[in-house]
Amino acid sequence: MDFPELTEEEEIKDIFFGIINRFIGFYTRDSQKNSQNDTANEYPFVPMDTRQLFDQLCFTSLYLREHDKQDEQFTLLDIGCGIGNVMLFAEQMGFDVYGFEKDEYPLRIAQKLMGKERAIQDDLWHYENYGRFDVIYYFRPLANGDHERKFEKMIEETMRVGAILIANRKMSEDIHQDQRFIKLHKELPVWRKIAP
Repeated sequence: MDFPELTEEEEIKDIFFGIINRFIGFYTRDSQKNSQNDTANEYPFVPMDTRQLFDQLCFTSLYLREHDKQDEQFTLLDIGCGIGNVMLFAEQMGFDVYGFEKDEYPLRIAQKLMGKERAIQDDLWHYENYGRFDVIYYFRPLANGDHERKFEKMIEETMRVGAILIANRKMSEDIHQDQRFIKLHKELPVWRKIAP
């Protein structure tokens, strides 16, 4: 089978994504080795696929700029921010980024990368400011299925109307029937809350 040749732009993107993935992989191994999470219930830092992350953030940024014209930057919260790689991508796309992480080792890296005022130590069950963000991002933080579904429901209840949810590896399918949400993209896990 013949595959189409890559364009020069696609080749350049491949190189950049390859470099980024090497750096993320280096810190991922150390984060997993030094994790203090209870891995029966919580995942240690696992990075989102860089290309998918890029597509999700790029789509969301373009969507917001087209539909929600505002003077201020759109705010984004990364739940379980790990080493801060999602925050860094989002910042480069113009978001005002914040994140929290429970696990101390990856958090220290995120704080070096993004600053202590942007990456804080907190637990997803105790964090109190979900309602203040334009975009909430997560990559399935909990290994226990019942706890993950409870977490997803909590986020969908507490996020503000108009906010966008980027929910990777979602366990619950309830959002597809929830009249408060619309899916913004056929393939990407991106929803908007349209009603309380």
